[in-house]
Amino acid sequence: MKLISYQQDQKSVGLGLLQGEFILNLHEASNGSLPDDMLTFLQMGEPALEQARLLADQRQAELPLSDVKLLSPVPNPSKVIAIGLNYLDHVQECQLPMPEVATMFCKFPSSIIGSGADIYWSASLTEKVDYEAELAIVIGKTAKQVSEANAFDYIAGYTIANDISARDLQLRPGDQWLRGKCIDSFCPLGPCLTTGDEIDDPNALSIQCRLNGNLMQNSNTGQMIYRIPYLIEYLTQALTLLPGDVIITGTPHGVGAFREPPIWLKHDDLLEVEIEGLGVLVNRCRVTD
Repeated sequence: MKLISYQQDQKSVGLGLLQGEFILNLHEASNGSLPDDMLTFLQMGEPALEQARLLADQRQAELPLSDVKLLSPVPNPSKVIAIGLNYLDHVQECQLPMPEVATMFCKFPSSIIGSGADIYWSASLTEKVDYEAELAIVIGKTAKQVSEANAFDYIAGYTIANDISARDLQLRPGDQWLRGKCIDSFCPLGPCLTTGDEIDDPNALSIQCRLNGNLMQNSNTGQMIYRIPYLIEYLTQALTLLPGDVIITGTPHGVGAFREPPIWLKHDDLLEVEIEGLGVLVNRCRVTD
C-alpha cells in the first residue's frame, strides 16, 4: 500500500490510501474506526494495516490527488535519526577512510516538510546549501534491543528523504552539524509511505537526485555500508524507537559539496529525488534576504 498524509481546502490533516491518481480517505471509509492521522494509525499496529488493506480491496477512491496538498507521510514523528557516510561511493568522493562505526546525527521534526513544499533559507544565514538523496525507514512499533534477524518486523514502510544541509554551518567549529542540518524545511519527506510488504529488498533500490532536470546522484541502496537490519539493531541497543520514528539512511555520491567546482543550491532550483518503488519527492528552493 501507499499511504499519504494530506490537507484539503486548508482543513485538518487527512490519512489516505493511494489508488492510482485518487485517494481513499481511511477515516471515512472505515466509518471512523481508523484515525485521520498517520502517527495514530501506526500506533494501532498491524490490525490497522490489515483493515486498510481490506478497505483497499472493497472501496473505490474518489478524491483526486491533484485536489490536495501533500504533507510529510508522518508529519509529527518523535524523532528523525540520520546516518552519515553510509554509502561506499560517497565515502570515496569525500576521500575519507571507511567509518569504523555508523555516523549518527538528528534532524528535528520542526525541519520536516512534504513533497511540493518549498525548501527555504535566508542568504544571511547560509550560502552553501546542498542536497542529499536518501532512503527513509518509518518505524511501525516500539523497538528496543531488536536483533538484526527481527529488524524488518519493526518497519512499517519506506519513504524518500532529502537531507538538505547548510555546509558552511555544518562544518563550522562549535555547531556540531546541528544548525546546518536542522534549519526549518531542511528535511523533506515523501511523497508517500510505501508499506514494507511492497519492497522485496530495501538494499537493492535505484536512488537518484535531479537538480533542475540534471542528474546529480545516481546510485543504488546496495552501496550502503551499514545496512538496514544492522542499523536498527545498532540504534535500539541504546535508545527506544517509537511508531512513526524516521531513520534516514545516508546519501550516495554526487552531492554538490564535493564537485569541482562545488554546486550550491540557489533560489528557484527544483530538486527531485526518486527511489525505485517509492515515487518522486519534489521540492523547490526559496532564498530570502
